[in-house]
Amino acid sequence: MRIRVIGGGLAGPEAALTAARLGCAVDLYEMRALIDGKPRLTPAHQTIEFGELVCSNSLKSESEWTAPWLLKREMRRAGSALLKIADEAAVPAGHALAVDRVEFSRRIAEAIAAEPAIRVVREEVTSLGTSADQSEDGTKCTIVATGPLTSDALSEEIARLTGSKHLAFYDSISPIVDADSIDMSRVYFAARWDKGTADYINCPMDRAEYDRFLDALLAAEAAEDKAWEKLDYFEGCLPIEVLARRGRDTLRFGPMKPVGLLDPRTGKRPWAVVQLRKENLRADSYNLVGFQNHLKFGEQARVLRLIPGLENARFLRHGQIHRNTYICAPALLDESLRLKSEASIFFAGQISGVEGYTESIATGMLAGIYAAALVQGEEPLPVSRATALGSLVHYITRADPKNFQPANVTFDLLPPLEEELRQKVRDKKERHRIQCERALEALGAWLDTHKATQTA
Repeated sequence: MRIRVIGGGLAGPEAALTAARLGCAVDLYEMRALIDGKPRLTPAHQTIEFGELVCSNSLKSESEWTAPWLLKREMRRAGSALLKIADEAAVPAGHALAVDRVEFSRRIAEAIAAEPAIRVVREEVTSLGTSADQSEDGTKCTIVATGPLTSDALSEEIARLTGSKHLAFYDSISPIVDADSIDMSRVYFAARWDKGTADYINCPMDRAEYDRFLDALLAAEAAEDKAWEKLDYFEGCLPIEVLARRGRDTLRFGPMKPVGLLDPRTGKRPWAVVQLRKENLRADSYNLVGFQNHLKFGEQARVLRLIPGLENARFLRHGQIHRNTYICAPALLDESLRLKSEASIFFAGQISGVEGYTESIATGMLAGIYAAALVQGEEPLPVSRATALGSLVHYITRADPKNFQPANVTFDLLPPLEEELRQKVRDKKERHRIQCERALEALGAWLDTHKATQTA
């Protein structure tokens, strides 16, 4: 019996590699392909490679006892293939895990090619079928991991199968600049609060420079007409021009926050700061952290060159907006990421209602584990609610369907401490440490039980 995995982004390859590691045969489908020597792409992708990161290159914080750290710690213990690859393709990024995108994709492709149980199929899937349909061709189940840019045909098929109109919002891509075009005399290296190594380039602004930049940003021409503004953006990834319209200080308390970034040349805190993060190990390009936007390319260049140090910036990629499609998971999925109406179909990645690279990989890993159990005749055993993995799935499957929004992992998703303990432990960091220790203990128990099930 085979498992069909649809999608070659992050969740799909993770699911395929996980299921193969657990002894299953896998067909991995990806619609991006070379056709007559020309690449067939999506509006956001630039390559046909597996695991292409279209937005940031960061998998978030590695600071101990934080929610992103906990999720990655759990994933490493559970054997996540892509997180191992991310560690191998890491670039210096202070206290965050960031990767060289090209090397990351290359290593994913190598891992898939080296796995004899995985067969790659470069074609679009437009039908999901039913349990009976899948059994006829030897496929036991399907994992849908087509991400935010699911094709129109498959989106219609998902809507037909679920009987529910799926939701869509719009996500954003940050600009990337050539490192050689940065005026290093006007910037400085630092990590916020000196956490980790000083790997970020910081472009400081005084108040006059900030006001000039803000005025230009507010006056800049968008890439679409005003109908675009009615679209639903994800609050955690708003375009900078949308943030700017919320108030003159909004950016200073958001992506341009100067707190913890003293300028070593003056010993003072700037009025605002733009941070640049390495794109690869060669450090020949940097992305503007949090500077996703939906401006015309010419307008972007004009406005962003007002940032100190970027006066002569060469842009290797401009900011963009792309569609992000996801299902209403609370109405459709159970806690093993299966459709309630069709137990042979799993969902993983952003289309399942999680937000973020790490979260997408995490659900891909879980879907691979659950699908492998199903193929091997076992009922999938959902991961403990006490873990970050379990809490993330608990949120997307138990949230209010009427107001469902995609989520990153946060401590708010984890079970709170007992009231008596909360009263006793007032320090937030200490509370988080206790939550993390409980989560890791619960994960260990789940892994022991699941391994016993896999080998039974």
